[in-house]
Amino acid sequence: QVQLVESGGGLVQAGGSLRLSCAASGSIFSINAMGWYRQAPGKQRELVADITRGGSTRYADSVKGRFTISRDNAKNTVYLQMNSLKPEDTAVYYCSAGYTSGRPLVWGQGTLVTVSS
Repeated sequence: QVQLVESGGGLVQAGGSLRLSCAASGSIFSINAMGWYRQAPGKQRELVADITRGGSTRYADSVKGRFTISRDNAKNTVYLQMNSLKPEDTAVYYCSAGYTSGRPLVWGQGTLVTVSS
């Protein structure tokens, strides 16, 4: 079983930056893809970005050029650097892990990101 622990959320003004971290532990040998999803109030959970063990990445169009996902395989940790934040980025951000990109099997507990205007 895989466990994911997120950190780094908080309150930031529009235009600011935050960095989220997610550390994986447990039976991680089978995990290839890790990523970040977010869910705003009243909306469905959506992909923000994900990354495979080999470094292939995908981004939502709404965050391209502003967010960067990276991964430290030695530390089993994935990061999300968020720059030029906008109020519409406000959401609970969830770390995910799975065998393949786009099919998360395990979720973290979520971390709240609030961007004030």
